[in-house]
Amino acid sequence: MKNNRRDFLQKIGLGAAGVAAVPFSSQASSVQQNQNLADSDEQYLFIGDDIAVANTSYGKIRGYQLNGVYTFLGVPYGADTSGKNRFMPPQKPEKWEGIKDTIWWGNTAPQIMDRRYANVHYSFADHWNYDDVSEDCLKLNVWTNGLADGKKRPVLVWLHGGGFTNGNGIEQDGYHGENFAKGKDVVFVSINHRLGPIGFTDLSGVGGEKYAASGNVSQLDIIASLEWVRDNIANFGGDPSNVTIMGQSGGGAKVTCTMSMPAAKGIVHKGVALSGSMLRANDQEYSRKLGQFVLEAAGLSTSEVDKLQEIPWREYLDIANKALDRMRKENPQPGFRGGFGPVADGVHVPKGEFFSNPNDHTADMPLMICTTFHEWGATRTNAQLDNAGEAEIIEAMKQRFGDKSAEVYRAYAANFPGKKPAEIMTLAASNRANAVACGNAKAKQKAPVYMAWFGWEPNLYNGRMRAFHCIDICFWYDNTDRMYTHTGGGKRPRLLSEKMSASLLAFMKTGNPNTGTLPNWPKFTAENGETMILNDTCEVKNDPDREARKALPAA
Repeated sequence: MKNNRRDFLQKIGLGAAGVAAVPFSSQASSVQQNQNLADSDEQYLFIGDDIAVANTSYGKIRGYQLNGVYTFLGVPYGADTSGKNRFMPPQKPEKWEGIKDTIWWGNTAPQIMDRRYANVHYSFADHWNYDDVSEDCLKLNVWTNGLADGKKRPVLVWLHGGGFTNGNGIEQDGYHGENFAKGKDVVFVSINHRLGPIGFTDLSGVGGEKYAASGNVSQLDIIASLEWVRDNIANFGGDPSNVTIMGQSGGGAKVTCTMSMPAAKGIVHKGVALSGSMLRANDQEYSRKLGQFVLEAAGLSTSEVDKLQEIPWREYLDIANKALDRMRKENPQPGFRGGFGPVADGVHVPKGEFFSNPNDHTADMPLMICTTFHEWGATRTNAQLDNAGEAEIIEAMKQRFGDKSAEVYRAYAANFPGKKPAEIMTLAASNRANAVACGNAKAKQKAPVYMAWFGWEPNLYNGRMRAFHCIDICFWYDNTDRMYTHTGGGKRPRLLSEKMSASLLAFMKTGNPNTGTLPNWPKFTAENGETMILNDTCEVKNDPDREARKALPAA
């Protein structure tokens, strides 16, 4: 991305762990119904030889039925990516005989897990869910109300957050698909895929044609999962001609990147990007140089590039990150943090700005964008920062905005009168500028764009959590009672969740989120910046922070 957000967060007391992905739960009736089931004498979990058996292209799978929802976890959509398959496009899984049990999450993709649970407040609030870490990680999860019943339910495919480096398909409870699938009668799919250096080391410059796709194999994993959906989702009661991809933070960037890939034509129909988006992939000159540095950090020559496939994945991550440190020192690019991410190779991922062609396949894909008011709020466990004065906050903002900090602060303070200095800081550091840039780009195409800004704040941590990064996910998926460590649970968040999840369902069905639960939601235009404010009382405002954003440094 184009700023030193993580460095900034660490300086003001919010560790990088808080920038990862998101969570699991239900709509009001689902939560109450599930509780009623649990409290009744009726059995609500069913698992056995002939229960929840479905066909796939590679063999039969068996899951379970919980609260009436057929559930399949850890379903293979690709082969093991270790060894000779490392840095290679995803391969199809081998077919199996008999019935494969799919009742537990698939492996988390290789990533540095050291001290993942070290901060008790992140562990508590975000309720991290991590399982075994392995290169055999091309697995997905499915929740549905029916199996091969001839219905054509809308399909949602969830792309997890964590930048392009961390996370998994069920990292937080808010990601859980049961409630949304049950209450809205959709098919919910979440996936794991390769990440970080394993998914994005561009060795095409040192390894030749064999490694031509190596810089984008993570994105190709996402395409492979969507091809699995195309070929198999009818067996789960889903409509392969109506697939919405949705992601948050890094997952939001994956959404806009995936939409733009030529291979997405015909298998992606709509996109929803939460608190993250991207309009350009890494330049290949940059990614190839980084790939060269990886080879050198491993002590290998160009004739030995294949040996990178033999290094244990944990050791390989250390080598790659050493190369990245060198890249940042020797090739500083102001405003660009760089790293391992999608590569604009002009084959798998387009060069130039996404959505710039008014006539390509992306022109027919509606897009919904949402960010939160206080994305990078650092005050949850820091009462002193929450009560800091203007001068102290401006000083803290210098890690992000440098000499423009005072100007940025005063512009946002004028735009949002009555807000505490700490709130002004987080409003200025939010994702709104990138979201608006993405909306402006997409609005030039014929398919509509809808913009939202989530401002609901939980009554937790003495009110210091605010509308933080990740909080809105559980609202879209009827999971506010399941993700109680983000919302507090209960009626108040549930009422907003009912409105938001109904709007998401309408968007999945028609490309238009209007369904009567929220005020009329107009299409976003660059001229007016129409934005749905999501809170206890929802309303539409025209580009509510436009004047403040004028003070931000150029991207």
